[in-house]
Amino acid sequence: MKTLTAIKNLDFSFENSTARIIANRSCPEIKLAGLSVGPFEEGNEYETYYWVAFELDRSGIAHFREGESMNISKLSKTQWTERVQATGQIPRLPDEFYPKLRRCLSESKRNSAKIPEKMLEYEKAMHLTRDIINSRLRKIVSIASAPAQTEQVLKNFSKEERLLYDQLYVLISEWRTSILEYEEVEK
Repeated sequence: MKTLTAIKNLDFSFENSTARIIANRSCPEIKLAGLSVGPFEEGNEYETYYWVAFELDRSGIAHFREGESMNISKLSKTQWTERVQATGQIPRLPDEFYPKLRRCLSESKRNSAKIPEKMLEYEKAMHLTRDIINSRLRKIVSIASAPAQTEQVLKNFSKEERLLYDQLYVLISEWRTSILEYEEVEK
């Protein structure tokens, strides 16, 4: 449960980070509870909270600037990079990979429910995601099973992966110690 809460906190931080958008059309200022966004002029680039950018994108007022969101092409590239790395090496993921991935999958699933032809795209995204996650999990478990690592080795972990590594390292170390330092219980 601790991990889930930590990941939700990371996701909350992501939602409140900034993202770059480009206005698809001109739009007057939009007032929200305690926040104003815009006005927007068609073709101009703006920076706003990710959650605001997501809603503006969804409503067609703006779209994410290239590189701000995840798509099948980026997922394929990440999966390829993951596969060509040596077993003990873990490549750096694109910034905010997991939050963007969750949103990409959610949007793809939503689209596949509305447009049946999009189901293949969703299935491909899920296949790529599983492949990436399984590959990285194997590497994280292997690294967590080894002696303590330097920051140089851990620098390519995402925030979510670092949480997992820290917990696995402690758990594996405690388990290893309990096996090696067995003391017979007196009767």
